Amino acid sequence: MKETVVVLFGGQSSEHVVSCMSAVNVIEQIDQGEYELVLVGITKEGRWLLVDSIEDIRRDTWRDSKVRAVLSPDATDQCVLVWKEEHKVEKLPVDVVFPVLHGLWGEDGTVQGLLELARIPYVGCGVLSSAVSMDKLYTKMIAERLGIRQADYVSMTRSRLKDMDQAVGLVEEKLSYPVFVKPSNAGSSRGVTKAENRGRLKEALTEAARHDSKILVEEAVTGREVETAVFGGGGEEIQVSGVGEILAGAEFYDFDAKYYSQESKTVVDPVLPGGADEEIRQAAARIFKAVDGYGLARADFFVTNEGEVIFNEINTMPGFTAISMYPELWEARGVSKPLLVKKLLDHAKERYHG
Repeated sequence: MKETVVVLFGGQSSEHVVSCMSAVNVIEQIDQGEYELVLVGITKEGRWLLVDSIEDIRRDTWRDSKVRAVLSPDATDQCVLVWKEEHKVEKLPVDVVFPVLHGLWGEDGTVQGLLELARIPYVGCGVLSSAVSMDKLYTKMIAERLGIRQADYVSMTRSRLKDMDQAVGLVEEKLSYPVFVKPSNAGSSRGVTKAENRGRLKEALTEAARHDSKILVEEAVTGREVETAVFGGGGEEIQVSGVGEILAGAEFYDFDAKYYSQESKTVVDPVLPGGADEEIRQAAARIFKAVDGYGLARADFFVTNEGEVIFNEINTMPGFTAISMYPELWEARGVSKPLLVKKLLDHAKERYHG
């Protein structure tokens, strides 16, 4: 008898469109001889809908669905509640959930908390690791404790921007221009701005505050942007792929450069100075373990021309789009996309064993 996997996608974050792109690629890799698929999309407004097919996602018509479908938080149900008719609810049993959600209200521990309440196995990191990894400031604190080199930074709150001149002064006391300004909780470089002077810094702080109440201002690091993929955790040994390099088709790897620029490219196993690739892999494993990672994550770094490795961030539900680095890095190590998705689903089902 087939097990049922729910693919959850969309969401209310600024990465809604990326989630839909990732979901298509994940769905294509799931063996439908082994699994019964249930597709549930969350609109930007937060409405949960039953989606008929992958074609509805490809055509971007899935939001036209009139059928509501939500995960029951009741641990004795372990099901999706479906309203096919008004006042009539059908329960669809669920064996495992693949929450292909990026950013806030999906990758930050919120959906993971719902799945923990429901006691439904799910792909990816748990509540704690999702939350602290989503928050760049807390990730920095963890990396600091591990002694892993990272960019110098100043933390800021939205309320402090009421006195903008004082806020800017705090940054200028510690950092030199240019600096990068980031919302502490946001993904895919949403709200991230490079500021070369005081006027631009004020604009950047205002933009970051639109996305989160906590803001991070970092020194600009001159170096190559690289990533590595992590799998495992729990009872599974932590495995780290090779390293991939990002050749951004823009001044920095912002949202448009990641998903829409034809100039952006990725290179697997680039030649890096010194022993940078092995240092990156070891640091990624240490950070993944420190945040109590489970299932998967992508760790991002910079490498300077001298071979110095500088940690940037960790993503607990990395993209699965056609150009995403996470599946590409594993494919380069002989793990095909269908096998990778199967391994993630199998690992998810081990979550509550013992």
